Amino acid sequence: MGMAQRNLTLGWVAAILLLQMTMAERPSWTLNGRPQVFMDLTPFEMEMVHNFLMGRKELELQPSKTPTLAKNSVYLMEMLLPDKKDVLDFLDKGKRMPVREARVVIFFGAQEPSNVTEFAVGPLPLPIYMRIISPGPWSHPSWASRPISKAEYSLIHQTLKKATEPLHQFFLDTTYYSLKDCDKDCLTFTYVAPHGTKPGQRRSWFILQRYMADNSLQPTGLEILLYHGSTNVQHWKVEQVWYNGKCYNSPEELAQKYASGEVSPLVIMESLTMDTEQPQLSSLYKTPEECTPGVAESHLPPPYNVEDNTVYYRDWIFSFRLRPSSGLQILNVHFQGVRIAYELSVQNAVAQFGGHISEGIQTKYLDVGWGPDNVTHQLVGGIDCPDTATFLEVIHHYDTDIPVYNPQALCLFEIPAGMSNKHYFNSNAEKGGHVLVLRTISSVHHYDYIWDFIFYPNGTMESKMQARVLVHATFYQPKKKSYISQSHMHLFSNNHTHLVHYRIDLDVAGRRNNFHTLKIIEKDITKGLRHCEIQKTLKQTNYSQEHQAAFHFGKPLPKYLLFSNLHNTHSGHRNSYRLKIYSKIHQVQLPGWQKNRGLSWTRYSLAVTKYRDTERCSSSIYSQNNPWNPPIVLENFIQNSSNIEDKDLVAWVTVGFHNVPHSEDSANMTTPKNSVGFVVQPFNFPVF
Repeated sequence: MGMAQRNLTLGWVAAILLLQMTMAERPSWTLNGRPQVFMDLTPFEMEMVHNFLMGRKELELQPSKTPTLAKNSVYLMEMLLPDKKDVLDFLDKGKRMPVREARVVIFFGAQEPSNVTEFAVGPLPLPIYMRIISPGPWSHPSWASRPISKAEYSLIHQTLKKATEPLHQFFLDTTYYSLKDCDKDCLTFTYVAPHGTKPGQRRSWFILQRYMADNSLQPTGLEILLYHGSTNVQHWKVEQVWYNGKCYNSPEELAQKYASGEVSPLVIMESLTMDTEQPQLSSLYKTPEECTPGVAESHLPPPYNVEDNTVYYRDWIFSFRLRPSSGLQILNVHFQGVRIAYELSVQNAVAQFGGHISEGIQTKYLDVGWGPDNVTHQLVGGIDCPDTATFLEVIHHYDTDIPVYNPQALCLFEIPAGMSNKHYFNSNAEKGGHVLVLRTISSVHHYDYIWDFIFYPNGTMESKMQARVLVHATFYQPKKKSYISQSHMHLFSNNHTHLVHYRIDLDVAGRRNNFHTLKIIEKDITKGLRHCEIQKTLKQTNYSQEHQAAFHFGKPLPKYLLFSNLHNTHSGHRNSYRLKIYSKIHQVQLPGWQKNRGLSWTRYSLAVTKYRDTERCSSSIYSQNNPWNPPIVLENFIQNSSNIEDKDLVAWVTVGFHNVPHSEDSANMTTPKNSVGFVVQPFNFPVF
C-alpha cells in the first residue's frame, strides 16, 4: 500500500471515529427523533392538509391556478411552531410531544366581502380539525394587503398587454421592443410596492422595461398606473400614464399625441449586443437547468452530520428552517450541551429607493411580501458555495396546489475562519475549516441577499447579510438629481437604503435572563494621590422595563450589550453572552417612512422585550401592501412596557447600509463592504 493510500485510509478511519464519538456523546433530548418538533412540513403532510381542506365543502375551494380572483384558494401552508414552553417541556422534561399543526392562509375572493383568513390545521399527518388563528394579536389582514398571486400577476400581464395595444408603434419606434406579437425582443415590466398610498388601495405603478443581454432591465421612460383592486378583472383600468416627465390620462392619449408630434420621444439604443458574454459572477445569472453543483473532490466525509433539519457539528447542535413566510430560522442552539439560544431568525428586509416620482417615492420592497418562488434562490457549487458543500433542498407549499421542491436552496460547509465573508468559490477553495457556515440566498426584485449563519469553535455565533444588486435603473429627470447617480446615457440608478431585521431569542443557560450594558468611562481617582490620575472604568446600566431597553436609530448603542443568567461564576460575574451589532447606519436618522406602523421595526437599532408566544414575528406577508395598519407591529411589543428582569428575553435587531450606485457598477453591482449583521459571543461563561 502506497503512502497516499495509507494516508487516505487513516483519514477515513479518523473521520469515522470522530462521527462515532459525536454520536455517542449526544444529549438525551436528541434521541428518538425529538428534534423533529422543529421540522418543516413533509410533502405527505402537505398533501394530507390540502386534501383535507379541499374536502371541506363549506370552504368552496378552487385550485390556486384558476385564472380568476373571484375564487377561494389556499395560498400558503407551513409548519406552525408550537408554543415555546410546550416544546421545551417535551425536549428537556420528557413530557408529551406538542400537537403538530400546519399554518394555512386562504384567500376568500369568492366571499362577500373578500377576505384573507388563517387557520391552524391538525393534528398532522392526518388532520381532522381546523381553527381560525390571527397572524398578529391586534388585527386581521385586509383583502387589499394580500401578496400578489401568480393568478393575479397573469391577469395583470394580460390587462397591460391589451391596454398598451395603441402604443405598439410607439414602442417599436422608441425601444425596438414591444408587448404585442413579440418573440425575443419583448418588453417586460416590474411593479412598485406597496400597491397604493393608503390602506385598502390596489393601485400599482408598473415600469415598462427592456430585458437586456447582460440580464439587466433597461427602463423605457414609460410607467403605467393600473387599478386592480376588484376581483372582477373587467373593472380594472389604467388610470394614468407617465412618459419622459409628463403625465397622460391613458395609453390612447399618449399614442394620439405621439402620432401628432406633441410628444418628445427618447429613442433607446441597444447597450449590449445579444452575443456579448458577461462574466459568470453568480447563480443569479444562470437558468435552473444550469444550476448544478460542482463535483466535490474531497476524499473525506464532512466534519458535520445533518439529520432531517438538525445539524451536529463538533460542540454545536442546532435545527434550521427556511420558512416560506419570512426566511431562515435557526432553532434550539446548543454548545457543549448547553442551550444558548432558542431562536435566531431573519424577520424582514426592506429596500427603500429615492426619487421624486412614483417609482422613487413609493418604492419600499419588503422581502417577505414576495413569496419563495421569487425569493428562494438555487445555489451553485463553486460560485455561491464551495464545491464540497452539502446542498439541501427545501419543500414549500406557497401559491400552488402541490408541494414544490426547491433544490440547493441551502448549503452547509466548513471553511477556515476569516474566509466566511467570501461569496464566490471555486473547486480550489482552501479546505480544512474552523467555522461552519449555513447559507441561503434570496433574490427579491433586482437584488440578492446572501444570508449566512456562522458557528465558531469557541461558542460564538454570527449572522451576516451581504447584498448583491442588479442596478435599479430609472430614466433621468432634472428634478431627480438629488436622488440618483448616473450609470449610462439616459440610465440613472436610484440611491437606496437596505435594512434587515432579526429576532434573537437568547436563553443563556436557562430562560430567566437579564439585560444590562457596560460603558467605558473615564474616572478621576486623583484623591489621595500626589498627581492627577484619570482611569478608564466600566459603568453598568441595568434595564428593568421594555421601553428602557429600546434604542432608537440616531443614538449610539452602548459598547457592551449583555444578556446574563442568574448564576454567578467563581469570580462573581454572571454567566453572560454579549451581543455585538455591526451596521453602517446605526447612528443615522432615517427618513419619515419609518412612521408607517408596519415598518416600526426600522425605528430601533435594538429593542429588548419579554418573550410572548403572541409576539413571534415583527412583520408578516401583509406588511408589504399595508404598512399603515398591519396585523403585526413591533412598536406594540415595546409599549407593553413589561418588566424584563429575570425573564425570558428577546432581542430585536435592525442593521443596514446606504447604497449610492455609480457608473462602474454597470449592470452588476456588488457590495462586498456592505456586510451587516450581529455576533453573539460568550462573556464570562465558564461552562465553556
